Amino acid sequence: MTGGAGFIGSYFIHYALARGETIINVDKLSYASNRKNLLDIENSPRYFFEQADILNREKIAYILGRYKPSAVLHFAAETHVDHSIDRPDDFISNNILGTYTLLSAVLEYWRQLPPLEAKLFRFHQISTDEVYGELVDNAPLNMEGAAYCPSSPYSASKAAADHLVRAWFKTYGLPVITSYSSNNYGPKQYPDKLIPLIIKNALASKPLPIYGRGEQLRDWLFVEDHVAAIYLVLTQGVVGEGYHISANNSQRNIDVVIKICEILDDIHPNPSFNYKKLINFVDDRLGHDRRYGIDSEKLIKELGWKPMVSFDIGLRQTISWYISHKDRYP
Repeated sequence: MTGGAGFIGSYFIHYALARGETIINVDKLSYASNRKNLLDIENSPRYFFEQADILNREKIAYILGRYKPSAVLHFAAETHVDHSIDRPDDFISNNILGTYTLLSAVLEYWRQLPPLEAKLFRFHQISTDEVYGELVDNAPLNMEGAAYCPSSPYSASKAAADHLVRAWFKTYGLPVITSYSSNNYGPKQYPDKLIPLIIKNALASKPLPIYGRGEQLRDWLFVEDHVAAIYLVLTQGVVGEGYHISANNSQRNIDVVIKICEILDDIHPNPSFNYKKLINFVDDRLGHDRRYGIDSEKLIKELGWKPMVSFDIGLRQTISWYISHKDRYP
């Protein structure tokens, strides 16, 4: 798997190892990667780490030949929308060219497998609900197969990567599968995303920045629920299909921030002020989509998945972790 030292990837590694799998984690260790997330399993005989960039085809080919995996899960990506607006080059390079380079190496590897191993092999693309673009108010949730309409350099680069994966399936027969998730949250997330940023700033008594008036609607999916769904899709999903993973838990950003403040007031009160006093509305992001939404009924009905962690419980658990790990991130 690529990007295993990142937030979602590290959770997937723990989940898969607990189910007896062997994992080869390929990660270049960018700013959002953190090997501390994997310290407890680094000595596992079923876990291997290779520091490598997916743009390095020779190194990827070497890793594939050395370990001979039965599946490749592609988590590695630049994912922060603000960063994609400021420096889109990184997203074009890593998300598009990186995916192309990885697919090219994997295709060559797959073609050399014995027939039965080739039939059982899977390339799993980890995508996002943002490739579908903005949902207008009251529009139904996007179903699998909906038209792509990305809005940001980030979502455009992920959409391009998805199209490459689909092309490698249709043209070359590479057995691929794609999963799309809504916004993830949970302990150990790098604090440039909304929930960990708000928690970190609040604990440091810094302003809590909210774009516009905070009216943006997002579905919030606890990371442990997400990786359970990924594993299910990988092991039971149909080749060539896509699967949506969402929690049916749409919340306005301002409501999420207020809820974080209220939980902090309860479990980590500041004697000087109420945390909501730190809320600071800032100029909206360029091209900011107001609403995303994907329907996960296919995953629920066909594969039997359902989210297990409610938003209130998951958010409280996340906040408690950041309180206990204030020094984890700069």
